[in-house]
Amino acid sequence: MESAFDIIAEPNRRAILSLLVSSQQSVGEIERRLRMSQPAVSKHLRVLRDAGFVESTVDAQRRLYQLKPESLQEVDVWLAQFRRFWNAHVDALERHLDRMDQSQTKSRAPTRKKTNKRSRGANRERDKGETK
Repeated sequence: MESAFDIIAEPNRRAILSLLVSSQQSVGEIERRLRMSQPAVSKHLRVLRDAGFVESTVDAQRRLYQLKPESLQEVDVWLAQFRRFWNAHVDALERHLDRMDQSQTKSRAPTRKKTNKRSRGANRERDKGETK
């Protein structure tokens, strides 16, 4: 049996899974949204269904597919190590930026910003001539 990584390695299958995250879809809806042929969509859905990523229900003449999120657990477990890595680095960056903000706030005395009135006026004159 293929691993979850083998299944989601195929770009069309990932696209189908992305569609199913928001709502259940019929084969025809998946075809239209992904601009794939019906046989190609059916082939990928069969692989996803056999691997436990999706399940289907029958609604009159249509078969509706929906995501089975528990099937992505293998991927989630593998990604957890990277989440921990990035969370630690993002937390350290946030602390560093907070320290920088605090030191700049303490050393900065309230000053009034001077504007160059001449260039501002020149821009106004130029802008007036550009209106149509």
